[in-house]
Amino acid sequence: MSDTASGLLTIAALIVLLALAYVPLGDYLAAVLTPTRHTRLERGLYRLFGVNPDGEQNARSYATAVLAFSLVSILLLVAILSWQPLLPFSRGMAGMSLPMAINTAVSFVTNTNWQSYAGESTLGYTAQAAGLTVQNFVSAAVGIAVAAALLRGLAARQTTALGNFWVDLTRIVLRLLLPLSVVVAILLLVCGVIQNLDPDRVISTIAGGRQALPGGPVASQESIKLLGTNGGGFFNANSAHPYENPTPVSNLIEIAALMVIPVSLTRTAGTMLGDRRQGTALLAAMAVLWGSALALATWAELTGSGSVPAAAGAAMEGKETQFGIWSSALFATATTGTSTGAVNAMHDSMTAAGGGIVLLNMVLGEVSPGGVGSGLYGILIAAIVAVFIAGLMVGRTPELLGKKIGAREMTWVAGYVLSSPALVLLGLGIAMAVPSTLGAMANSGPHGFSEVFYAYASAANNNGSAFAGLTVTSTFFQLTLAAVMALGRFVPMIAVIALAGRLAGPPSVARSEGTLPTHTPLFVSLLVGVIVLVSGLTFFPALALGPIAEALS
Repeated sequence: MSDTASGLLTIAALIVLLALAYVPLGDYLAAVLTPTRHTRLERGLYRLFGVNPDGEQNARSYATAVLAFSLVSILLLVAILSWQPLLPFSRGMAGMSLPMAINTAVSFVTNTNWQSYAGESTLGYTAQAAGLTVQNFVSAAVGIAVAAALLRGLAARQTTALGNFWVDLTRIVLRLLLPLSVVVAILLLVCGVIQNLDPDRVISTIAGGRQALPGGPVASQESIKLLGTNGGGFFNANSAHPYENPTPVSNLIEIAALMVIPVSLTRTAGTMLGDRRQGTALLAAMAVLWGSALALATWAELTGSGSVPAAAGAAMEGKETQFGIWSSALFATATTGTSTGAVNAMHDSMTAAGGGIVLLNMVLGEVSPGGVGSGLYGILIAAIVAVFIAGLMVGRTPELLGKKIGAREMTWVAGYVLSSPALVLLGLGIAMAVPSTLGAMANSGPHGFSEVFYAYASAANNNGSAFAGLTVTSTFFQLTLAAVMALGRFVPMIAVIALAGRLAGPPSVARSEGTLPTHTPLFVSLLVGVIVLVSGLTFFPALALGPIAEALS
């Protein structure tokens, strides 16, 4: 079978899998996020931590709980990584340096999973499982919880209650992420992904050398890294490593796993808002953005410029041969569109145009379909901007789902919209002004600039993938990227929760002839245009200095 036929069949199979899961998983998610009876295990956990499960929180209390939980998580993870030699199954690994431990802890708590180290040569099994994998679960749950708070704010009428963060966190982990991760882990085990606690095995290579083959609880970490759109990898080669992603079937399962929750959350949104057409419109906008990015990235890789790619028929350097161009471009588009950051090919090895597309995928805000929770509240913020612009065009006070969008609401929306671009461009500018950055880049000129640009775009948007040509082990990169990851996660979250509180209070506004329907193809087109134009106008100068200049050279 040709690579083209195989690629098209893989895309078709992916769409079928997502379509089959869309309604049942989306409705189940809505049930998980809707107040119901607590299970015995949940009540036991609430008693243990002193939580009143029937108490409601306003925006301030909800945001405080999110920040407090995340801060404690960072401190605990720094301790685990720094004191790794004291843990069982440490494989004789030393503790991380403090800058690297801070970077890694912030990375995993913010659902970024940026890694400045090689997992198999830096971490033991306990640090991977008790430290990183635990954060894969709870950081994903935090994102979904914040999205749920915004949905409640949109659906509520004259209240200050947005739910209970501790209840949301517990239910999402126990009722959604744990069961799904078990299913995906079993599927990956069947495909050949390893799961053990074996010590390293030293083997003799064909060339007569010696090589250590590590084991580890890989399938269990791989499943939640994808389902939670966490990213990262047990091994340095990530999902290009045969122990993490051994076959084209496992590759399809992994892509489906990283997309299934963000896609299904649009169904959840329609159900919780009482109008499923709204969820369908959001899904349509996501599909247009994702499909366009996939088509452009695949085209760029198949028609890579240069004599060597032309002779080979495509740009295969840096790609796993069993996956080929089509599946590599599909994985790259999916991972940068969902803030996952897992990779089955090196993005630094993509063509200039292909690398530019996946970079653009991130700076669009990763709303196609975005990370678990973050993609949903990101596209809802974009919908508010679209409604606001449409309202100004016809001279009406903008409204969305019966809620008037005034100056105070738009203040929080503006804070959300501007936070990521400010962090990316400020971090990029400072890094390019530091002389040591030149030595950290593997390439000079536009491609070297793209390496640094990609790093800060990945950090600010909590993606975690990288152009591997940039060496980020210096204290400067460890701490600045950690700061960008933290601010890129929590500043938008605070804005979303505050906006939810503002929207929950006022009474509903009756629809009129001047109300803009937000479920029509016209609104979908407006929403896509707003997403592309806002990010395009913001990042076009930086893109012109990096991937665009390289592609045109």
